[in-house]
Amino acid sequence: MEFPTEMYIDGALVAGGGRKDVVNPATEELIATVATARLPEAELALQAAKAAFPGWARAPICERQGWMRRLRDEVIAEEELLRSCVHHEMGKPWAQTHEDWDRLVVSLDYYAEEIARVADIGLVDRAGTHSHRLVHEPAGVALAFLAWNFPLLNLAFKIGPAMAAGCPIIIRPSEATPVSAYAVGMLCERIGLPRGVVQILCTDGYDVADALTASTIPAVVTLIGSTKTGQHIMRAGATSIKRYSMELGGNAPVLVFGDADLDLAADVICGVKFSNAGQICVSPNRVFVAESVHATFREKLRSRAQAARVGFDRHQDITTGPLIDGRAWTRIKGLIDSAVAEGATLLAGGGRPPHLNKGHYIAPTVLDGVTETMDVYRQETFGPIVSVIPFADESRLLEMANDCDEGGLTAYLFTRDLSRAEAWAGRLRYGEIQINGVKYDIDLPHGGIGQSGLGHDCSPLALHDYLVVKRITRALDTSRFERLNA
Repeated sequence: MEFPTEMYIDGALVAGGGRKDVVNPATEELIATVATARLPEAELALQAAKAAFPGWARAPICERQGWMRRLRDEVIAEEELLRSCVHHEMGKPWAQTHEDWDRLVVSLDYYAEEIARVADIGLVDRAGTHSHRLVHEPAGVALAFLAWNFPLLNLAFKIGPAMAAGCPIIIRPSEATPVSAYAVGMLCERIGLPRGVVQILCTDGYDVADALTASTIPAVVTLIGSTKTGQHIMRAGATSIKRYSMELGGNAPVLVFGDADLDLAADVICGVKFSNAGQICVSPNRVFVAESVHATFREKLRSRAQAARVGFDRHQDITTGPLIDGRAWTRIKGLIDSAVAEGATLLAGGGRPPHLNKGHYIAPTVLDGVTETMDVYRQETFGPIVSVIPFADESRLLEMANDCDEGGLTAYLFTRDLSRAEAWAGRLRYGEIQINGVKYDIDLPHGGIGQSGLGHDCSPLALHDYLVVKRITRALDTSRFERLNA
């Protein structure tokens, strides 16, 4: 299959600028050499978005909805291409590419409908002399930096609310996974989307990305990435006052109490942890297990890890694909080896699966007896490692669960005692608490607290990240003021 390689800037496909090889991490083979933006292309995108803003912001909602639904229809028609892009640029198992593609369809649909629900808000004047209303308007040009772990899903979470709100958006996909984003640009060009409304361009290095951020044109800067990257972008963007919406790092704890449904807990933990090779922001990292069920539970984790199917075969039910590149593989292997050297017990995995001699694969791994001093405990692993920490009582459990340098994105609780679950949910410092399961959808807000970010993806809250509120006040009795000024 021939993959898209051109940027989409000012309503046209652009092949100029630099060039970047994209390699499939499952096969280590070149799949495409794509165009990347240099400073002239970045400036062109900024100016095109700026020029597009007045017209797009004033466009009737029904007009913006129409363009979003045209794009949605093309996304549906090109399912095979879009999923193939993700499959090859990430090495993601074929079945798991459906979520990426589906979220783009759903986001365009959802926000096309949600923008029509945004209404003016009337305020009561205490003196009764004026009327007041709050109206929502587009914030301005948006700049979006995407992570590579869900190339289309991450794009979906930005393009949907931005287009609906009336904000032209410049999308900078990860240099590791630009191909699927370029395919979306190809579809925007195909439907004749008004110039400047959407721009999609990859940059290779910080210089051009920093120039985009430092520009005074973007009014909104949004990111899916690490806390470190979020800090860098905020520093670079301090040339002007900007709004930020960022989904950043996390080090999700899981609390498995003695009365929990252990099979359910093991299924959820392993399902989220081994899917996408554990490269998920909300992936369970530190699994705190009551000592009374520790031996039984670690066996359940071990058996599920060993049963997971690892590889890159479209026609097989693959559980775990590769890590994104060799640097990620070296980092994950180092976390495992250092934990074992410091006393953790390796129950499953730990290295390359023996049947795969190519690709950046780490077998689903379970480490038992992990302690607070180990790097695998302190860091967001972003790999298929389950770290088990047994606890004898709950006296320090809250302190340990909340001890997260990366900030608070997601936490998990497993217990049959719902009063206990609610009590612990109120004490955990995370933006999302998942009790006895896991659920994400476009209408559910997704966001962290502290170092895990600002704003939200999904739900109406995400739409409001791209809207500003204006107060319009009108005097009710103008004749009174005329008499006073006579």
